[in-house]
Amino acid sequence: MFRTLRMTALVASTALVSAGLSVGFSAGTAAADEACSVRSYQTKKDISTVGITHTYEKIASSDSIGVGTAVTYKIVVGTTGIGNPYVNTITDFPPTGFGAPIKTTVTAYHAGAGQRTEAVTATPNAGGWKVTSTGWFVNSGNPVTLNITYPVPDNLRAGQQVTTGGVGVAGTVGVSNEMPNLTACFTARGANPGETVLGSLGDNGLGSSEGQLSSTGSFSDVLADVLRKYLGS
Repeated sequence: MFRTLRMTALVASTALVSAGLSVGFSAGTAAADEACSVRSYQTKKDISTVGITHTYEKIASSDSIGVGTAVTYKIVVGTTGIGNPYVNTITDFPPTGFGAPIKTTVTAYHAGAGQRTEAVTATPNAGGWKVTSTGWFVNSGNPVTLNITYPVPDNLRAGQQVTTGGVGVAGTVGVSNEMPNLTACFTARGANPGETVLGSLGDNGLGSSEGQLSSTGSFSDVLADVLRKYLGS
């Protein structure tokens, strides 16, 4: 009788939350006999939160995603009751083997404008990708939401369960937290007709110097580069 090998691992190292340095939570592929949850949720309520409960959530864009396409992870940091912490750093740890994000946005409250979504640049941080601010305001009605999109590697096999690493949050006292178990999982499948396949662009060495799409490069720039290469050959 064959036993399924467990392939998911969570690796944590010590870090300074107050400095915005998140631990390197690595992740990989979930074995078939393990639960594959598209969403996870955690709360924090201790002496540092002064009686307020802080909430953290991570969600994959779908429970089934095409190989060579893209996946978006949504990270939501909120609070219940009174209190208005400020978040200045959110670090996401994608699955092992994933390259640089191709799109990153943050939705947060702005005085006089309410909730507003803005494009931001993600930068490497301890094995993950972080976004920073002088401070995103958070209260019970206004969470801060990070949406970060990665290319799905085209070397995954259909039916493979892919689990992310965790999340790190830094900010004012109470809201800061390191959560290696705040993960999201999806099952890889073949790309459907009409879905945008991104993996071949990375295979051709386009995007960043590591052969991945740049976190700041646009799709139009990448496609233009592809056309130049083929027309010149």
